Amino acid sequence: MIHKKWIAIAAVSFLLTACGDDTNTSTSEEKETKNVEGNTETEKQEENVEKEEVEEVEEVEEQVEEPQYKVNPANWSVQPILDADEKVVLVTIDDAPDKHSLEMAETLKSQNIPAIFFVNGHFLESDEKKQQLKKIHEMGFMIGNHAYSHQDLKGLAEQQQQEEILKVSEMVEEITGEKPKFFRAPFGSNTDFSKQLVADEKMVLMNWTYGYDWEKQYQDAQTLTDIMVNTEYLNNGANLLMHDRDWTVEALPGIIQGLEDKGYGFVDPKEIEEM
Repeated sequence: MIHKKWIAIAAVSFLLTACGDDTNTSTSEEKETKNVEGNTETEKQEENVEKEEVEEVEEVEEQVEEPQYKVNPANWSVQPILDADEKVVLVTIDDAPDKHSLEMAETLKSQNIPAIFFVNGHFLESDEKKQQLKKIHEMGFMIGNHAYSHQDLKGLAEQQQQEEILKVSEMVEEITGEKPKFFRAPFGSNTDFSKQLVADEKMVLMNWTYGYDWEKQYQDAQTLTDIMVNTEYLNNGANLLMHDRDWTVEALPGIIQGLEDKGYGFVDPKEIEEM
């Protein structure tokens, strides 16, 4: 009788254990199913995020405007591409940021006139000048490379030319976050080496059509304004050269007004074809 009871208890225990195993197996299967479903859902979410990111990138790419102008190396004028407005001029300011560049930028900004400020690196050795250049860039103006010490490149060895140009690009990038897209040699004096280096650095080589503010007879606001607006060299696409000078900052509002009165618009340097 005792043996029969133990057999019965053993049988019941076996059945309970088996049921427990079935329950555990069922629970594990449910967990695995949920995990698979969770993983699938996560993968779908990741795919959707990736798809949204791709769409955002494509949208940004679509917003990038095609260049409207290009620099003509034969005479340094700015020429329209396709149907861009022909009656325009380009404003450029050299030797920034000396004494008046920030004030000139504020004057131009107040009238929504775009421009390129060409930088000499030796002006960027102080924190004050670095901050000025940063402000000019934050106003929306493009910053060009005008070499470090404003020496005639034709009088320098190739290694020195390279240092003069590359150092400025590095300084400007450190301050503004962008490398210059335009290069203007001091005195407009280029060499075969500098031209190739500028091309390798993906910068547009740029001189000018006309400028007068370094000539003694035009170093006052009235005469400078008059010649800049009434010179025979003022034509469609003229590339105007001005400098960071006392008399130029005084003449700038009148020059802009005179050009507008003659029906000229102003090229945004961001619309000029890059290298």
